[in-house]
Amino acid sequence: MLDDRSKLLLKALVERYIADGQPVGSRTLSRSSGIELSPATIRNVMSDLEELGLIVSPHTSAGRVPTARGYRLFVDTMLTAKPTPLAAQSLAPDQPQKVISNAANLLSSLSQFVGVVMTPRRPSVFRHIEFLRLSERRVLVIIVSPEGDVQNRVIHTEQDFAQSQLVEAANYLNAHYVGLTIEQVRERLKKEVETLRSEIALLMQAAVAASSDALDEHQEDVVISGERNLLSVTDFSSDMGHLRRAFELFEEKAQLMRLLDVAGQAEGVRIFIGGESQVVPFEELSIVSAPYEVDGQVVGTLGVIGPTRMHYDRMIQIVDITSKLVSNALSHHSK
Repeated sequence: MLDDRSKLLLKALVERYIADGQPVGSRTLSRSSGIELSPATIRNVMSDLEELGLIVSPHTSAGRVPTARGYRLFVDTMLTAKPTPLAAQSLAPDQPQKVISNAANLLSSLSQFVGVVMTPRRPSVFRHIEFLRLSERRVLVIIVSPEGDVQNRVIHTEQDFAQSQLVEAANYLNAHYVGLTIEQVRERLKKEVETLRSEIALLMQAAVAASSDALDEHQEDVVISGERNLLSVTDFSSDMGHLRRAFELFEEKAQLMRLLDVAGQAEGVRIFIGGESQVVPFEELSIVSAPYEVDGQVVGTLGVIGPTRMHYDRMIQIVDITSKLVSNALSHHSK
């Protein structure tokens, strides 16, 4: 356990490094408000902190910088979130995909880092379906999800259908299958194919296949906004290797999904600091995340990805506020 003096110095060092981005020396700390210790005493305490793995001296610099372990101790026990006046923000209830996209942009613009939002996980269910004859053996399938998302898909049929036949097939699907998942519809159609006219059964099977593809395609796993912001972050722009690894993470969305999955397993805002575990693979990156809900049920996670040297107190507020905005917008939309 650290004594009060060590905690005070570690807190001052982390805050100074976050603000300036330069290794912090004992003389700098001795001039910090609230620290009435001599440079020699400060050097001794810093040496102890270094032995504990909380700070490290980079290269030949006389100053120290926080390690992942030091950041973690700071975030867990010393961080005091000051009220930050954020401009009044809102997310209008809209199609869920638009809410998610707007949320990613909002996170990015407020943080000046990268905003990420995992899309709500939901089964492929349709609320309404329509068929429209385009030309001979070409039919437009219009699928409306329970959340109000609309998807169109053109299918090619083995025979030509009159518009009246297409209306009949759509009416049958809407009367008997609304609310079921696409997989459930597919299974029921297999059993009922004998009782349906063969041409209508074929049309509906083709429509179900198209619906499944359309809804699956529409459910983009994660929306990312503001990757270019990292180009102006000194910690990345001065090292192309760091920047390249960060962009590889955004490209490898499966890895990003695993990160957000872990973040979504806890209530409230969580902070993942690069280098302290396998959760965040790069020492240079940290993630501040929070789950969001629809009608009281957690359906996804959102967050800010930025340099380990970030103003965590402000990021916590940005992520917390945005998660509440998304929850409200999606819950309002679903009513």
